[in-house]
Amino acid sequence: MPWWADDCQYYAFPSTLLAGGAVEIRERHIERFKEPDLHGTVLTRIVVGNVVIDHETVARTFPEGKGEVDVVCIYEVENGKFKISEQRHL
Repeated sequence: MPWWADDCQYYAFPSTLLAGGAVEIRERHIERFKEPDLHGTVLTRIVVGNVVIDHETVARTFPEGKGEVDVVCIYEVENGKFKISEQRHL
């Protein structure tokens, strides 16, 4: 959590707010990291100015069982911290 700004906003791309502020983001992450099979692999990272774009494969346990999903995460960095984060499942 030290990389997230206190007022960061976390979206499902393009505009569905999932969590507003570091406290809500932390709560979401605590729940997600309880999954025993959770694992993410960054496949590609692109950095342009203050924007970071990661293409990741995430393994996790879904209601129907274990699986993987490809995700694109877009981070806007301000003063060394994530200000805006967007996530899209491919």
